Amino acid sequence: MKPLAFSLSLALALPLLASAPVAVHAQQVATITPGKQVVDNGTRILSTLQQRRAEFQKSPDTLRAYIDTELRNVFDREYAARLVLGPHGRGASDADVKLFADAMTDNLMQRYGAALLGFDGKPRIRLKGESPLPNNRGVKVSTEILREGGDPIPVDYYVRNNGGWKIFDVMVEGVSYVQTFRSQFDAPLRQKSIPQVAADLRAGSISPGTDADGAR
Repeated sequence: MKPLAFSLSLALALPLLASAPVAVHAQQVATITPGKQVVDNGTRILSTLQQRRAEFQKSPDTLRAYIDTELRNVFDREYAARLVLGPHGRGASDADVKLFADAMTDNLMQRYGAALLGFDGKPRIRLKGESPLPNNRGVKVSTEILREGGDPIPVDYYVRNNGGWKIFDVMVEGVSYVQTFRSQFDAPLRQKSIPQVAADLRAGSISPGTDADGAR
């Protein structure tokens, strides 16, 4: 796995997996910033993966079940899907967008989830800062992934408050996954309908996040 794809797998998978809410009292909810949520959830997932690494390595089905269970509430799947669809999503029904969002997210996590077990050296997430996005679109959470024996990896998470802080884009070393996937899906969506492209994703005949030379 090449460095960017390696970084992207960690950057995408950690927060996308970290959906289980932290137990807090009602009066504390207002004090949980998007940055704290990203870092706390990422730290929790790293700890869980380290503790259950042998179990997950032995049983890929258990890892997939863990991913499916944890994923649902933190990733703003349908909003991200509309951004990826771009002009192809204009006028699309909510049902078609949901179909595409579910297929894209499941495809991503099938590939990136397993990659998490290959990370050595106990990587950590450090919060660098938060800044509001233009037009009240949400907040950019700037972080670094710290690795033993490696340079820090800059990662920005774009989140918005949609029933809680949810991630809709991830930028790794200046590369946005929404923009990357929009470019990669443009040709298929010019040739086929959204449901047909979603079906191809499910079948594995097309797959997002592939470098030009085929590295993932």
